[in-house]
Amino acid sequence: MLAFEDTTASVDEPKSARLEARTQPSVKDTINRAATLNGVDVSSFVVSAAYSAALSTIEAHKVTVLESEADKEVFFNALENPPKPTKRLKKAFAQRKKLVANAD
Repeated sequence: MLAFEDTTASVDEPKSARLEARTQPSVKDTINRAATLNGVDVSSFVVSAAYSAALSTIEAHKVTVLESEADKEVFFNALENPPKPTKRLKKAFAQRKKLVANAD
């Protein structure tokens, strides 16, 4: 049996926020079984797993890996000499601005 590691244990805050999710009964049963096998309640199991996945996702989006010299050259050239924005890019930024503003 793998030891359960509560990834939220180091977060020093009161547990006042709430999460809710709808899922298929078989998915819930599988989560219940895994939590039981780890000797923890479903809530702790789900929150810890989701938190761990969230941290990994955020970390993965922080890093850009440029493996070839050609990629590095193109990337840094674009930073030093950025092209003029196209109509499509301007439209995409305007749409993003609306979406981000409405995200709350």
